[in-house]
Amino acid sequence: MNKNLLNTGIQDYIENNFNTDTLSVLLKKPFFIGVSQQELVQQLIGKQKANGKLKSWFGTKNIIYPPKLNLEQTSSEYTAQYKANLVDGKNLLDATGGFGVDSYFFAQKMEHVFHAEINPELAEIVQHNFAQLGVHNYTQHQGDGLDFLARTQHKIDWVYIDPSRRNEVKGKVFMLSDCLPDVPKNLPLLFNNCSKLLIKTSPLLDITNGLRELQFVKEIHVVAVKNEVKELLWVLKKDYTENLKIICANILSAETVERFSFDLEHEKDTTIHYSPPMRYLYEPNAAILKSGAFKSIGNTYQLSKLQEHTHLYTSDVLTREFPGRIFAIQNTIPYNKKEIKKTGITQANITTRNFPESVAQIRKKHKIKDGGSRYLFFTTNLEGKRMVLECKKFTPDNPI
Repeated sequence: MNKNLLNTGIQDYIENNFNTDTLSVLLKKPFFIGVSQQELVQQLIGKQKANGKLKSWFGTKNIIYPPKLNLEQTSSEYTAQYKANLVDGKNLLDATGGFGVDSYFFAQKMEHVFHAEINPELAEIVQHNFAQLGVHNYTQHQGDGLDFLARTQHKIDWVYIDPSRRNEVKGKVFMLSDCLPDVPKNLPLLFNNCSKLLIKTSPLLDITNGLRELQFVKEIHVVAVKNEVKELLWVLKKDYTENLKIICANILSAETVERFSFDLEHEKDTTIHYSPPMRYLYEPNAAILKSGAFKSIGNTYQLSKLQEHTHLYTSDVLTREFPGRIFAIQNTIPYNKKEIKKTGITQANITTRNFPESVAQIRKKHKIKDGGSRYLFFTTNLEGKRMVLECKKFTPDNPI
């Protein structure tokens, strides 16, 4: 870590210019003694990314930012806070500490956090930043987190791991055993030294594959931010053998989270009613769609499904509490060029569900521009025929 970056003049420059064109900065001669343009640009990019993702870091003076890749891999404050609310007890080991965002929020919940980071420069940056952020109830370990766990004399209540995919498995099916550290292989070590384990994985990991590789899974949290799934969180408890609970969380703001939970075994045994489109249409949020709660969501809210593989739901009575988007169906249109042309629709928001054509193909084929107040769902009905649902969106400010 270049401590010259902390000079007042350099910090003032970063504060006032983080939105500048970094390429133009990179091509110029050095602005400051002891700091290269590459180092300066790294801080500008870091400050820029923190503005949207890490408000606590952005609003604190004398923060040092790591390379862009480290920032892209780190949790946002929303998801880090969510994780912190899942743990309890005295001690937690963040075995893959990285830039320290998760450790920062864990430290607000636990008595003590052990932050392990194998990269010495990144570990030094975290130590410096934690001092600026006022985090003192932690111990820094520069080295391998699992080695630390194997050798420590401390009683560890929780271990948190964010494994990264090995470079040589790009393009292959995503498996936990393809990551570093290899969690399935190291489960005996982990549970020999802690009783609870929290694993973060990419949403690209198939839940069924993850369950095949892991043992003692108590909960899976599917976490989305503003309807974009960001991560899967796996809660493991030593010797746990009861039913698995899946929790879907769509974080809309610091104060608002759409939540839906279900029992995986009950989902398998649940029956769902099917129906042609009725008065209202419901589209589950992205976390629910990722979780596979296709029958539980319908039963919980007493909704009928349009078709087995069409994950849209309908009812004659409005269910305002539904975790997702709600629409009033204004028109059901058979899918063909002539019928769509009759509607005179030239602009609309388009969604496809269980439909062979992409949104881009539909827009080009039917000359429909993006935007406006109309919503079109291109989907498939109970008879396997394609149809278009013309809808009006429900919001608290725009009741239907």
